[in-house]
Order: sequence, then C-alpha cells, then structure tokens
Amino acid sequence: MSKKKSSRKLARISLVVMLVGFLATMPFQDITWVLLLHGGFEAGLIGGLADWFAVTALFRHPLGLPIPHTALLPKNRNRMINGLVSVLKNDWLSKESIQDKVKHVPFTEKIHQIAAEKIQTTIFQQLAVKWIQQMIRYLDAEKLAPFVKKQIIAALSNVDMKKILHMISNQLLTEKVEEKALDHILAKVELWLKKEETVHKLGNVSMNVLNNVKAEGMLQFAIKSIQNLMTEEKIGRIIQNLLISAVKSLRYEYEPNREALLTFIRKEIEGLTDNEKVLLGIEKWRTRLLDNWKSDDTIAEALKQVQQKALEFVEGERFMEDYLLPLAENLLGKMIENKLVIDVWIQKQLSILIENNHDKIGDLVRDNLNKLDDETLIDMIENNVGKDLQWIRVNGAVCGFIIGILLSIVQVVFEII
Repeated sequence: MSKKKSSRKLARISLVVMLVGFLATMPFQDITWVLLLHGGFEAGLIGGLADWFAVTALFRHPLGLPIPHTALLPKNRNRMINGLVSVLKNDWLSKESIQDKVKHVPFTEKIHQIAAEKIQTTIFQQLAVKWIQQMIRYLDAEKLAPFVKKQIIAALSNVDMKKILHMISNQLLTEKVEEKALDHILAKVELWLKKEETVHKLGNVSMNVLNNVKAEGMLQFAIKSIQNLMTEEKIGRIIQNLLISAVKSLRYEYEPNREALLTFIRKEIEGLTDNEKVLLGIEKWRTRLLDNWKSDDTIAEALKQVQQKALEFVEGERFMEDYLLPLAENLLGKMIENKLVIDVWIQKQLSILIENNHDKIGDLVRDNLNKLDDETLIDMIENNVGKDLQWIRVNGAVCGFIIGILLSIVQVVFEII
C-alpha cells in the first residue's frame, strides 16, 4: 500500500511539474530557450494527462464522468475472471501438467525421511504413547463383550469334536491314563471292601439274594442249608475276602485278567471317535452349554483386566525402546522395500483425484473473485500492478517533455529557415 501511494504521489508530482512549467514559461515565449522549455512542458502535460486518462480508464470513470470505453475492468469483470480461470485451468495448472509433476515426486522417500526424523523426537514419542493409551481407553469393554462372546461361540461351534476326541484318546493312551485310572479305582474299591460296614452290607445283600432265589429239589435244600449254617456276617466276610482277593489280583502287572480289562478299556477309548452315540451326546451337550452360557459379565470383566494390563504395558519404561520404535523402524524399512509400489499407488490416487476435481481449481478462483465487490477487486489489482501503471504516467510526462522540446527545436529551425 505504501508503494502504491508513493508511486501515485510521484505521478501527481510529475503532472504538477509539467503544469507549473507550462504556465510559468507561457509569458516568456519570445525567448528561444524558454520557448523550447514551454514546448516541452506543454507536450509533457499533454502526455501525462493522456496517460493519466488511460490508466484511470482501466479501473474507473475519469473524474466520475461516464465517458465511453472507460472503467474497463468493472465492465469486463466476468470476461476477466473467466479469462483468468481459463488460463489457470488450461495453461498454468492444467491436468496434464499437474499429473506430470506428480509422476516425478518420490513420495515414499519424502515420507520415509520425514517419518524417520520425527519418530526419534521426544515429542513424537510422547504423543505416540498418549495416542495409543487413548485408543486403549476408548475401547468399551461392556460394548465389546457381546461381540467377543459371539466370536467365541462361533469358534466353539465350528470345532470338530471328532478331531478333539481323537486327540484326547491318543493323549490318554500315550500317557497310559487307563492303567492309572484302573489302579486308582481298584485302590478305592479295596479300601471300601476293607471297611467293617461293607461286610454287613455284603452279607445283607447276599441273604436277600438267597431268600429271593426260587429253586426246587436238591438246590433248594442246599440253599436252605447255607442259610441255616451262615449268618449275614459270615457270608459277608466270605464275599469280602473273595472280592479283595480279586481286586488285588487285578492290581498285579501282567495279570491276565488285568491285561484283558485294560485291552477292553483301550479299545473303548480308541473307538470314541467312531461312536455315534458319544459324538451325538457331546454335540447336544455343547449346544446346551453354548445356548445357556451367560458370560457377558465375565467376558466384560476379563476385557477390562486386559485393558488395564495393556495400559500398564504401554506406560512401561521399555515399551517405546523395545516395542514401538522397533515396530516403527520395521514399518519404515518395509516402506522403502516397496517404494515403487507405494509411489505408483499414491501417484495413481492423486491422478484420479486431479482428474475428478481439476475443475474445482477454477471454481475456487471464480468463487473467491466473485465474493469481492468491484472496488475491492480493483483495489487488489492496483495494489499488485499499480506501481507499474503509475510509472506509465510519469514516463508519459517525461517522454512528452522530451518530445515537446525536440518538436519545439524543429519548429524554431523551420522558422529560422
């Protein structure tokens, strides 16, 4: 603005100088050198006024008079804006030129360079940790619980129980669980058999069996004889001893009955995977369990604990150095390894963006110019090119002055001749 005012002031001074010189030399035209100056001032005044009129006519009506072909910029505002927009869109910022520039920009290298510098700064590291913490805190365990439950149920529903049974049976046989289970059961049975109350139970059961046996002839006589000779305690003791003896024999390794029993158990374990009843029962059990599984609160509480553990992990002193920085450096390394692919992708996306939005450049310029009224727009143009335009007025006055002197000299010469 100061340059605009100083250039305008200089133009006015040059015009005033020409006017004052013209008036001052008018009474002394009988003197030759004064006549020459008068001619120069006259021509300079005319040139300065003519250039003032021309420069002023570009922006407004001179002296406010509606002279034809003046105020050219306001009258041709739309043409000027359209021409400016056309030049921007089609010449200076054409789609082809922008897309060509984009193709030669090494985006990946620039991004890598900036990112590699930033991740080493304390501010970036602090912001990264805070951002990760905010992301963790943002997770709502109550809202996530139904989703997690759904995924767990879906995963459990898709489990092949036949494979699970096969794996379990193989593991059981590998660890010889059938032998350990049999030994455990036999030990418990032997302890139970050795109890005094077991004798009475066995005797009572045996007597009830004998009493309910229906027989005839010698068999009935034999049974009655046993009932008369044996009490509940005696017969219970006999059965107890027999059972204890049988249990002990089953606990001996390589005993035929034990081996036969274990072989039977092993076959049953191996046949679990082909036992349709077992598989159907397990499927029904799984379905009932999953349908009745009310685990939302449990899952939500587990998620909250995981969330708290994650926050503590991120807040740890070694998280940045041991985990986040190595991860970032690894990602940056992968970026460089695939820079050609990344650059091509970015360039393609930008080309599509330019193709779809190039017209908006002109629309943006047009909208911004249309927001300005005539006075503001003219003032903006004058502020940017006004200095040169005002110098046209100064040059017009000076050139007119010189040309006027030359013409006056020619006139004097012709009068002398």
